[in-house]
Amino acid sequence: MIEQLDLGGISVDVLKKDIKNVHLSVHPPTGRVRISAPLRMGTDTIRVFAIAKLGWIKQHQQKLRVQERETPREYIDRESHFLWGKRYLLKIEDAATRPGVELRHNNIILRVRNDAGHTKKQDVLDEWYRNQVKTAAMPIMQKWERLIGVKANKFFVQRMKTRWGSCNAVARSVRVNSELAKKPVECLEYIIVHELSHLREPTHNRRFIELMDQFLPDWQHRRDVLNRLPVRHESWKY
Repeated sequence: MIEQLDLGGISVDVLKKDIKNVHLSVHPPTGRVRISAPLRMGTDTIRVFAIAKLGWIKQHQQKLRVQERETPREYIDRESHFLWGKRYLLKIEDAATRPGVELRHNNIILRVRNDAGHTKKQDVLDEWYRNQVKTAAMPIMQKWERLIGVKANKFFVQRMKTRWGSCNAVARSVRVNSELAKKPVECLEYIIVHELSHLREPTHNRRFIELMDQFLPDWQHRRDVLNRLPVRHESWKY
């Protein structure tokens, strides 16, 4: 059951779960705030935690409000789509057999049956993007695991609505967003270095910043490039 807190005009959704630690997140597109808290944690304690994080919350809400968003994709001929930061025009071709995607000059060729609907076209293209990230990420992962001195037990690529990447330091697993296929490859490398660094330092403390400065000195520039680029239009549910 979701409870509501009001912090001077900022509404916070509070969800109590069987977890050990409290988690705070700010969700696009409007900057909705959610706190997941342990079952035992009282409302007053949660409120104090949220008040202490107000500056961080407002900063992230502002970032979400100014970030440009793509218009909804219709998956029609000559619609603009992107791969590694470069613009391509979509071309739909009839596929009598298995659907697929191919790069041809300045076009992304989407082969589907003539009667394929919007959802099918989106699914085929999304899977292609996911495979593009998996292929590009493998050598980057191997390079930075060696340089950082860590090893991820598992690596996943999937669509993520609220994050470019995530790391589970306990399970030693790394996830990256398949939408990174649309951004310059330098952005994918930044996210991979960021998440692998969390295997050495799970939090965003001073030591983590020092690790990022050491391994990828221009990481803040790459982060800013990624944050300025349009993000995918989504139908958000809370």
